[in-house]
Amino acid sequence: MLISATLSTSPTMIYFGQEVGEPGAEMAGFGQPSRTTIFDYAGVPHHQRWMNNGAFDGGQLSEEETSLRDFYQRLLSFTLSSTALMGDYQEIHRYNREQNAAQNTGYGDKLFAFSRYDDKQQLLVVANLADSVVAHEQTVSEQGVDNQEAALTLHIPAALIDAWQLSDGEYHMTEQLYGEVTTTLTVKDGLGSLPLTITPLASWIFQRDK
Repeated sequence: MLISATLSTSPTMIYFGQEVGEPGAEMAGFGQPSRTTIFDYAGVPHHQRWMNNGAFDGGQLSEEETSLRDFYQRLLSFTLSSTALMGDYQEIHRYNREQNAAQNTGYGDKLFAFSRYDDKQQLLVVANLADSVVAHEQTVSEQGVDNQEAALTLHIPAALIDAWQLSDGEYHMTEQLYGEVTTTLTVKDGLGSLPLTITPLASWIFQRDK
């Protein structure tokens, strides 16, 4: 979801009840249970828990549903306020796959990364699409890192460093939805790198701090 919401300048659409994980799986008597019926006597339990008997405050949501809705709220709010998402896009996935083949950076085939930027804001989007152990499990385990996580060095090509107008040095970057993850982008000889440890199915938006 985070990738599709930040990949382009297109608006983001979410389906009815998606933000609380509504599966639309009730047996309504018509069609397939995976399709929300048009008939008004079929319920949608996840959404109804958010409605909370007309209070519309999410008072009956489970902890997991509340967390999911909070994620959607944070993500969509960010996409509305980010100027970079109306700016340029640069894919850095292929570059990092090449770097991994050359020097085992930890960037496996289940990872995906790109940049969105303009003259006011520079973003790096990184996602771990693996739902379990990463491809370089042996290397990670030898380092004593939880083998459910991808420990890697993300490399930033010279073209992007130039577009961001960065000189050699260190730049602090902060994850934007929760603000709990930080890392340091190091630029040396016009090339960038930053260390990351990302769990399965996690996705982050990093912004360079001013």
